[in-house]
Amino acid sequence: MQKMIPPDPESSVSTLEYAVIYIPRRSRNRFAATCVEIKSCAAEALNDADPDNKRYAARVSGPSKSSEGLFIYYLVEWLE
Repeated sequence: MQKMIPPDPESSVSTLEYAVIYIPRRSRNRFAATCVEIKSCAAEALNDADPDNKRYAARVSGPSKSSEGLFIYYLVEWLE
């Protein structure tokens, strides 16, 4: 988890979440919040993933505010 601010255990600003991410390919490690759909559990993320349509299941940390003022999520791991 390099280049990422770790979650603060005393607040809920950034949290670890399961998600489905819409991206052209899995070569990035941070994503705009508009590309991230938060899911309640890993099974739901895996069930809703559709790699043929560029929707991948992952565990992410966020949201965080980028230096450009956008809300972003950081990749923790891809779910298979």
